[in-house]
Amino acid sequence: MTSNHYSTNTKPVVLVLASLVAVLLSACAPVKPWQRGNLAKPQMALDEDPMLLSISEHIYSSKEASSGGVGPAGGGCGCN
Repeated sequence: MTSNHYSTNTKPVVLVLASLVAVLLSACAPVKPWQRGNLAKPQMALDEDPMLLSISEHIYSSKEASSGGVGPAGGGCGCN
């Protein structure tokens, strides 16, 4: 009797993970130099207003009395 290193339950998981990686990698595409102007437009930014995002993150971290991995750690009183 031979021992199999993989159980029968891991094969579908490996197949699903391999399919997911293939789908995610297929979304990558090179950008040509003349297309970079379109990507630099304000409409293509991930955040509409970076200042508003920064303020919102500061308020959230102050109210939670912890740092969310952005900026210095603080106590929540706003006295840092």
